[in-house]
Amino acid sequence: MFVVRLLPLAALRNAAAWACDSPPARSQKPLGIPSAESVEALFEKANAGFATFASIPSVNCFTDGSEDRFDIAILGAPFDTGTTGRPGARFGPRGIRAASWRLNLDAWSVYTGRNPLRSWAKVVDCGDAPLTWLDNTVALATLEEAHLRVSGHSGTPDAKSSVPRIITLGGDHTTTLSALRAAFKRWGEISVVHFDAHIDTWNPKVLGKISDYAGVNHGTFLHIAHEEGLIANNSIHAGIRAPVARPKGDMENDRRCGFTVITARDLDRIGVSGVVQAIKDRVGDSLVYISVDIDVLDPAYAPATGTAEPGGWTTREFLTILDALAGLKVVGADVVEVAPAYDNPGETTVLAATEVVQSLLDLMVQVPVEPPVTAEPSLVTLGCGQKKERLLYEAHA
Repeated sequence: MFVVRLLPLAALRNAAAWACDSPPARSQKPLGIPSAESVEALFEKANAGFATFASIPSVNCFTDGSEDRFDIAILGAPFDTGTTGRPGARFGPRGIRAASWRLNLDAWSVYTGRNPLRSWAKVVDCGDAPLTWLDNTVALATLEEAHLRVSGHSGTPDAKSSVPRIITLGGDHTTTLSALRAAFKRWGEISVVHFDAHIDTWNPKVLGKISDYAGVNHGTFLHIAHEEGLIANNSIHAGIRAPVARPKGDMENDRRCGFTVITARDLDRIGVSGVVQAIKDRVGDSLVYISVDIDVLDPAYAPATGTAEPGGWTTREFLTILDALAGLKVVGADVVEVAPAYDNPGETTVLAATEVVQSLLDLMVQVPVEPPVTAEPSLVTLGCGQKKERLLYEAHA
């Protein structure tokens, strides 16, 4: 039988909240206000008040005259009006940042022993580009300008790279077109390593054929990038498994656009090491842009996306592949097609996306890259057989 004894109110008022019948052990320190030093340490670690990626510093990277220096920037691209599937990726940057609260400046990988946020590179969050949702043409041009403004800053004085590199948080995959256009102006021709369930090299006459406006979308951007001479002919897809629109024509066009394909099921046949080696062999010593559509993961691991396709890779498999790409000259990257509205209560998709960003940061930190120095125009042959003169990027002052 339990007996409840009520203490007088006066006794409760005078009693310490943690008081007990027996005296505390000699090693017990009384609970109280933390020291000024410990409080100051908390403020040094966290960017309190702003939901930046992993609580890194927030910088206004778009204003003219800004003298902020940094080496790698996180840039949000809240855009989803180029999708042919479920909308909602405009909220991807916000969702990825919110899920990154679990990361911090003292998070060291148990696999690599590294922490890209504690390296030679100063990493900042530039916030989101100010994109309209009413006109895709204007939005994509604005996003390209945002990329150029961010990469127009100088690296930190002791940095190993003079031009800041950018990791974009999407947004649907159309946003990669703006990133590639801006990257070309800074770096020249680049190879694309494209992780996706879909090839995204569809001819606009096949996907979006109702108008020129509709032809620029998340399934045609790589075709357009190739036609504009932005990307090299040694690019590669990985994780492909979605159906195509034509029996042969789409894959023939894909090869014409400079891509080779690693399917999702190839992982079962050649393993992680085989996938990694195929990617490295394909791009060689080229400058590389890594684009990650979160639907490269199976919907069991990333349900919050616009065009989910069963039969994809696990989060662990994909992160293992990414980390093994160490040594590539990564000049830009993105994580796109994250639509948080379709996530589950455990936030599976956005948590996976934050880990992908962390791995991309690590790849950039491991290999500093300087832009090519040339002012000589070069003739390039576009996919349609036309020749176009272009001016490669002249080294950043």
